[in-house]
Amino acid sequence: MVLALQGAAVAAIKKRSAPGETERLQAKSPLMRALGASVAALPAYQGALADAPPEFTEVGLRYSRYSEDNLASDKLIAGSRERYDIDVTQLWIEAPVGSSWSIALDVQNDYMSGASPWFVGTTVEGQPGVIMSGASIQDNRVEVGVTTRYFWADGNAGFNVSHSKEDDYEALALSFDVAWNSADNARTWSLSASNSDDKVVPVDGNIPVFIDREDLDTQSAYFGVSQILSRTAIVRVGLSYTLSDGYLSDPYKLFDQRPDRHRRSALSAGYRKFFTEAQGALQFDYRFYTDDWGTDSHTVELAWHQNFNRTTLMPYLRYYSQSEADFFGVTADLNADYYADDYRLSSYGAFTAGLRGTVQIGDWQLEGQLERYESDNKWGLYSGEAAPALVDFWRATVGITWRFD
Repeated sequence: MVLALQGAAVAAIKKRSAPGETERLQAKSPLMRALGASVAALPAYQGALADAPPEFTEVGLRYSRYSEDNLASDKLIAGSRERYDIDVTQLWIEAPVGSSWSIALDVQNDYMSGASPWFVGTTVEGQPGVIMSGASIQDNRVEVGVTTRYFWADGNAGFNVSHSKEDDYEALALSFDVAWNSADNARTWSLSASNSDDKVVPVDGNIPVFIDREDLDTQSAYFGVSQILSRTAIVRVGLSYTLSDGYLSDPYKLFDQRPDRHRRSALSAGYRKFFTEAQGALQFDYRFYTDDWGTDSHTVELAWHQNFNRTTLMPYLRYYSQSEADFFGVTADLNADYYADDYRLSSYGAFTAGLRGTVQIGDWQLEGQLERYESDNKWGLYSGEAAPALVDFWRATVGITWRFD
């Protein structure tokens, strides 16, 4: 279960000619390979890259290892210093169906072990310290999703259903998305909506819990626009809104009482520029987030996609900063209506540095990625007390993809 509540930590967690241009950008050209590599992973860009069903059947397997650093000994009052390790295995297959459809199956298995901050107390010196959950927690999550997509001359639309199950958390989600192009094929609009029905059933283990079963419903909507600026540049802007109703507290934290409604909005923007002589593309992304719990955040990412003969390399650097929630306290204020000492609701800044690479060997593609994430209250743009349980982690990924007729 705890994986669902720890998602925030893991998160840092798939051609057209410009106006006046007479040459259509072909998907197999070096330009489109470079631009495509830098935009294909972002949903806001998908409409600009997918006006026809996939030409091949694709099967992929990916493994990721997420490992948090041990809690510093001077911040520990009791329990285990060891924090989460998560092993993620993903399998997917996507295939064309006829001339206008595709279908995809995604299966993911997450295995998690480690200890979690239970609550923040005070040391004999009067400084805040963490009481951890003690012996290692173990949990396994399996998620299965199916997506069907229809393509027409100027766009595509998809429908997805997914089910996630773990020891104490179950979710059923439905989503729909559509993308369509302008008459001059230079602009793509994207729209998506989703709904998730979740069940929280905490399990008594290393730490006591005080609820038997709770429900959580989440609806989300997104609208975005992608614009081809020239033969070598593309820009996009998107706006999202999410509303959650139901149980939003963390049952595995002793002092955690949150509102039962959470409204979140985010404005995102991105820019891609391909440099012909360098055979590489510059990527810049920015995201502003705000919610009704009092948290604002900024995310900035800069990356370079370098093409070689059969290889691509992408070094990237990401900066993140957020303000603390209205009801956050380094030690929870139990006299307030809402309270939490969860470090994920505190004010802090974080840097992520990483490198991703791919190698193409015939119909096979190999991929690898390594990134380091570090956070500190002093690196943030907002004022606020430092939470003693801020996390640092490593994440490594290897994968293989096979395409065939």
